[in-house]
Amino acid sequence: MTEQEQISVFDMFKVGIGPSSSHTLGPWRAAQRFLEYLERAGGWQSVSRVRIQLYGSLAKTGKGHGTDIALQLGLLGADPVTFDVNAVQPTIDRIREKQELLLGGKHLIRFVPETDLVFRMSESLPFHPNALVAEATMADGREVSATYYSVGGGFVVTEGETEHGNSGKAAFRYPVNSAKEVLAFCETTGLPVSEIVLENERCWQDEKTIRQGVLNIWQTMLACVHRGCHSTGELPGGLKVTRRAAALNAKLLKGANPGTSAAWLQAIRDGGSGFQYTLDWVSCFALAVNEENASFGRVVTAPTNGAAGVIPAVLLYYVLFCDGAEDDRIVRFLLTASEIGSIFKKGATISAAMGGCQAEIGVSSAMAAGALTERLGGNPQQVMMAAEIAMEHHLGLTCDPIKGLVQIPCIERNTMGAVKAITAAQLALHSDPSKAKVSLDDVVKTMWHTALDMNHKFKETAEGGLAVAVPLGLSEC
Repeated sequence: MTEQEQISVFDMFKVGIGPSSSHTLGPWRAAQRFLEYLERAGGWQSVSRVRIQLYGSLAKTGKGHGTDIALQLGLLGADPVTFDVNAVQPTIDRIREKQELLLGGKHLIRFVPETDLVFRMSESLPFHPNALVAEATMADGREVSATYYSVGGGFVVTEGETEHGNSGKAAFRYPVNSAKEVLAFCETTGLPVSEIVLENERCWQDEKTIRQGVLNIWQTMLACVHRGCHSTGELPGGLKVTRRAAALNAKLLKGANPGTSAAWLQAIRDGGSGFQYTLDWVSCFALAVNEENASFGRVVTAPTNGAAGVIPAVLLYYVLFCDGAEDDRIVRFLLTASEIGSIFKKGATISAAMGGCQAEIGVSSAMAAGALTERLGGNPQQVMMAAEIAMEHHLGLTCDPIKGLVQIPCIERNTMGAVKAITAAQLALHSDPSKAKVSLDDVVKTMWHTALDMNHKFKETAEGGLAVAVPLGLSEC
């Protein structure tokens, strides 16, 4: 990546709707960008037809990941940050029934999802596995089109475009592409990693706005965990996966049902702090988020939807069991986590279609480990060590979702990533980083080389691993 790449905490943490940042949020944003493109091309009010072709991983696992749903909502002009999650399915049902779509929320066109959304199962575009071509026929007979790539974490680019979209903003005070550069700035300034990130964010907006934005991210995470811990039933998609977080929540609270999220958090604190109790809650939190994600709930990419449960679970561990409830402590946790994530994005990838699940659960675990380490008193060297340990033990992790759904093994993997992050933090806090044999930059490079060597069957295609080993006979691919 170039020296100019600037990734904000608000790039790494985006509010959206599940189940996938690359296959749901990314295509949704691509559809919104296509509306903007049509406006420049003569006005989407004069469009008579829209057709979208999906390639590579978007085609192979798109239906399981809700890509078709996201594209239709995006063409409507709906915003994934604010759109009512309870209206998702009724809206899609209405489009299918009437075979028409209100483009941009204003211009009615005929739209038949079965024919206007084309899944090119055997075709890929060279720039990135997650590709889509949006085409429109204008009233004057002109055909216009645009190609978009969903490169992970909700980032959408066109070929040759940078992945961050922040190049027009003021330059960071402490521009970094690697862990080595972060540590150099920490050493020369005496600042922790979180403060380096905060100083960079101040180049774009005032501190009050930054803090409020980060706390809004935290509140969205917390609301997602709370919903997931109080929602029952089966996950959509046909696998008939039973939601488990609510049952575990009830068991741990011994049947108590606190009304508000604040009362719920206090009840958890009052339950104790033993190892088994704490471990069960960490798993419960992660399950809750990703069950919500699989149900088209509102989640925060961290750095992706498929890995959205790791950081909230570890952050709640810090808040509830490590005296981390103060707003400033929460803000700094998320600032540090975002910097770790940006290092992986710049040096490797956060796209499972490019790197397998190591790029999602592995990165999220590293982000959480580094953040927790700083919050528990670790120095910047220990922060990077913790992130390295977490990723080192996710190297080679495949993305092999059964039926192309973000459910099996994805949901349970979030619990594993959270627990590994806590373990990595503890190991780093009790270690001397100067004696480490592997640096974070070494593991980032190794992760990328592993991604390049990984067979395409294990990169979010549902063509290998558990996706074909489990004889369910339910493939949508």
